[in-house]
Amino acid sequence: MSRNTEPCIGQAPSIYQLRLRPDAQPIAATSDQSVMQCAMQAGFEMRASCRNGTCRACIRRLLSGQVRYRIEWPGLSAEEKAEGYILPCVAHAQSDLILDAEV
Repeated sequence: MSRNTEPCIGQAPSIYQLRLRPDAQPIAATSDQSVMQCAMQAGFEMRASCRNGTCRACIRRLLSGQVRYRIEWPGLSAEEKAEGYILPCVAHAQSDLILDAEV
């Protein structure tokens, strides 16, 4: 579900649609910002504490789409990753995304 690849230097970030729940209006999500940063810039609040992938306060299930992480292994178990959970504070959109309601 996730890939650890950095965009090419000088390459403009990609822009995707992000829905914070299946029935929500889409907002813009850029590949150079975390999903959480994009949501907060659009006026949405998300639970957060550390914002570096360790506290897990922001955990959400990814219903559709792909993300990548800029850290090697965010604070998710292999089972959680297999079930589609992401940490929006360190996840970056790689496609249009739909998240489930907060856990």
